[in-house]
Amino acid sequence: MAAIDGVDIALVGGGLANGLIAWRLKDLRPELRVAVFEAGPAVGGNHTWSFHEGDLTPSEHNWMRPFVTYAWQDNEVRFPNRRKSLGTGYRSVASERFREVLEQRLEGAIHCNAPVRAVTPRSLVLEDGSTMTAGAVVDGRGHAPSRHMRLGFQKFLGQEIEMRAPHGVDRPVIMDATVPQADGYRFVYLLPLTDTRLLIEDTYYADGAELDRARLAASIGDYMAAHDWQPATILREEEGILPIAIDGDIEAFWNDKAGVAASGLAAGLFHPTTGYSLPDAVKLADRIVGLPDHTADTLYAETRRHSIDTWKARGFFRMLNRLLYFAGDASQRYRILEHFYRLDAPLVARFYAARLRTRDKLRILTGKPPVPFGNAIRVLARHGLTGELA
Repeated sequence: MAAIDGVDIALVGGGLANGLIAWRLKDLRPELRVAVFEAGPAVGGNHTWSFHEGDLTPSEHNWMRPFVTYAWQDNEVRFPNRRKSLGTGYRSVASERFREVLEQRLEGAIHCNAPVRAVTPRSLVLEDGSTMTAGAVVDGRGHAPSRHMRLGFQKFLGQEIEMRAPHGVDRPVIMDATVPQADGYRFVYLLPLTDTRLLIEDTYYADGAELDRARLAASIGDYMAAHDWQPATILREEEGILPIAIDGDIEAFWNDKAGVAASGLAAGLFHPTTGYSLPDAVKLADRIVGLPDHTADTLYAETRRHSIDTWKARGFFRMLNRLLYFAGDASQRYRILEHFYRLDAPLVARFYAARLRTRDKLRILTGKPPVPFGNAIRVLARHGLTGELA
């Protein structure tokens, strides 16, 4: 690693957030020397990142276009008492495409099989004991437990499956909650990649982070059997345990970072309720590339400020999460989401984009409550609602 000592920016972790930062810097600040250090054999890992069309601005869509692997004009949700087309575009980025695009643009700047043991604002230590210096370090190694954050979890197992015959799914099903409920709120997520290929994810909003792969794989098999789908080949599997924000002290969270800039889940940048992280990664990359300088102090101050401002603006979503997790029986959590999707598509789009208006928030909370009113009031009183309806 001595040959690349002294780069301007060292990006620790080759996931979505740091990959997009590296891409934007190469595109708009090519004079900066950037290096990406990834612990695994390849950047991007084994993931499918998705987003709604309304999550990004036209400018953001434009520069993200090379990464988009699949695009649909519509998506839907299914619940026991409600089935709804959302009428908005939906996009997905496969890690294979992500990797190809980055490697073509960042040749020589990506260093895989390079796990990092420790970071400071201007240096890093690799597992083999070697050290390197940099003008600034950005830690993007994903979610790590913090004593300052209270979280639920969205955990899933996904299988990309080639069927023996056309499956008949013509648009993404982002929530099929008609399945038996277990371990909290359960739904199946479907992406029709081709006429015969589906990505099927068995997903749970659960209290604990344990992932029983065998049970989830069996559930996917049951789901296919219920739809008379005959699998020919399981092409790949992916799994995830995503944080769902319940409460926390974002200032203390950042104080623990000791001046090291952070990105992505490591910066607490994800939609508090859905767990989607791509829109936040896109916006952070644009903020970083637009900075007047890229010193360690500037990067830390900017990533900290952006994360704290974003967290504070999203208190309403954390309040909803507390209702989801604490205000009713776990087997009935799906009813809160079913109640939400009674709302019109533009409001739902603003929800996913985390751009709710005050009127939207009031509409979400009106109507026949899906959990007992007294339970909801006790939950909100116990955790505090001050400022979260604004």
